[in-house]
Amino acid sequence: MRLEDALAACPVVAIFRGVTPDEASAHVEALFQAGVRAVEVPLNSPQPLESVRRIAEAFAGRMAVGAGTVLSPAQVDEVAAAGGRIVVSPNTRPDVIRRTLDLGLEPVPGFATATEAFDAYEAGARRLKLFPAATYGTTHLRQLRAVLPADADVWAVGGVGPDAMAQWWEAGARGFGLGGELYRPGQDAAQTREKAQRVVAAARALG
Repeated sequence: MRLEDALAACPVVAIFRGVTPDEASAHVEALFQAGVRAVEVPLNSPQPLESVRRIAEAFAGRMAVGAGTVLSPAQVDEVAAAGGRIVVSPNTRPDVIRRTLDLGLEPVPGFATATEAFDAYEAGARRLKLFPAATYGTTHLRQLRAVLPADADVWAVGGVGPDAMAQWWEAGARGFGLGGELYRPGQDAAQTREKAQRVVAAARALG
């Protein structure tokens, strides 16, 4: 599934930090049943590329799948080889963005300042991740939105739960990355589904 289509269905990317390959598919199925259509596995998780591979194979055409905490062009290559289509980073590195685009994948670099946001945009990224969003707040985003290009979509990631999504949407966020609000190591798939249902309900109330 294309990221654009996944976000149109639900503007949320689940961050499965700490998930293992053996449990990944069960938790992604819980997401899918609840209505979430995008997931990333951070590269500081156990065997992250194997998790990406299994999810990409099991949910081809149903979920947009990728990796997070991608810090180098070499890691972009590894994500692509595993079948990931989304490359999410906590920082802005133009070489990572360019390599992602060269491979036909979707870059989502992290930024905090106007300088970083424009550097990411000039490198070709059109989805920018304000991170950690809770540190900077909605006023920060509102001021940045006044100067960012209209085709630059900003995601709020880091400390943003379902109860705060409406405030961030009003400030100009058009996507969300949720980690612990959806998944924590050790929880079962039923808990993931319950959390995802709450998030999806909040997302459907936006607009």
